[in-house]
Amino acid sequence: MHRSFFNSIEQKTGVSMDEIFALANAIQHADFTNEKQVRKIVRRVAKVSNRRITQELEDKLVNSIIQDGASLDFDKITKMMK
Repeated sequence: MHRSFFNSIEQKTGVSMDEIFALANAIQHADFTNEKQVRKIVRRVAKVSNRRITQELEDKLVNSIIQDGASLDFDKITKMMK
């Protein structure tokens, strides 16, 4: 892809493409039945998106992801973080 496309994304989100690719790689290779890995990813997503999440919300997200790990629904997770 063109560098201008990535620059546009970086400007709009404030997140570097390196961070996005690293997060995507972590998600792609994660075991969504492993609570420790899921917590790490949830915290990383919150950090990258510049969102503070409470321990209660983190627990809900982690439990939801672990329960639905085979069919992870990112829309559901996004709605929970709003």
